[in-house]
Amino acid sequence: MTIGPVHPGPSAPPRRGADRVVPDPTETQGDMNDETTTDPDATPDQDAEARTRTAVVAEDESLIRMDIVETLTEAGFEVVAAVGDGESAISKTRELRPDVVVLDVKMPQTDGVTAAEKIGEENLAPVVMLTAFSQSELVERARDAGAMAYVVKPFTPADLLPAVEIAISRHAQIVQLETEIADLGERFETRKRVDRAKGLLQTNMGLSEPEAFRWIQKTSMDRRLTMREVADAVVDQLGGQGKE
Repeated sequence: MTIGPVHPGPSAPPRRGADRVVPDPTETQGDMNDETTTDPDATPDQDAEARTRTAVVAEDESLIRMDIVETLTEAGFEVVAAVGDGESAISKTRELRPDVVVLDVKMPQTDGVTAAEKIGEENLAPVVMLTAFSQSELVERARDAGAMAYVVKPFTPADLLPAVEIAISRHAQIVQLETEIADLGERFETRKRVDRAKGLLQTNMGLSEPEAFRWIQKTSMDRRLTMREVADAVVDQLGGQGKE
């Protein structure tokens, strides 16, 4: 990314596309004494609003489907779709992105295991499988398909609701773990580039390590760039060897 040279001169307006997006460190020297210690990896807290959890139910037997809907509704869920085949379950899950999907194994068009596989492949929602068969082979197929829990028919609310909560909890843990892994990689790369930029500012501009960090931080806020973008610009302009 080319954002203009780092050199002394009059301040440019904080916008993208200007000849000088990154100001000279001497222009903000007076501001470097601020006691700002924000981590470059920090993200704003986002408080999730309380909301009703949603569910999609797929069961080809209408009476059982009604029982499942009633059980989930009484437990505080909003059943946003109740369908009788696996293909409709996949479609509604893609469209509505519910908090949980309850799937019967035996259904027309597309069976529950196949539907669970597609839902799991796209990471759409946690799945609870319903089956009238308790063979270990079927349980393994459901697990391999991405089901987080299963319930053997006939079942009661005391059987279904704990399985639903387990599925939601397991799915949330998997999503969180995947997010943390991604964040760790991003954080490591950002910190590496910021450290490289700080070293160049110390060498070329005579700044101390805290001053260099605060300059990158302030430039990021003033110019509405990420700290990683500012660090990359510093390396491009002062490193002489391009980005790492």
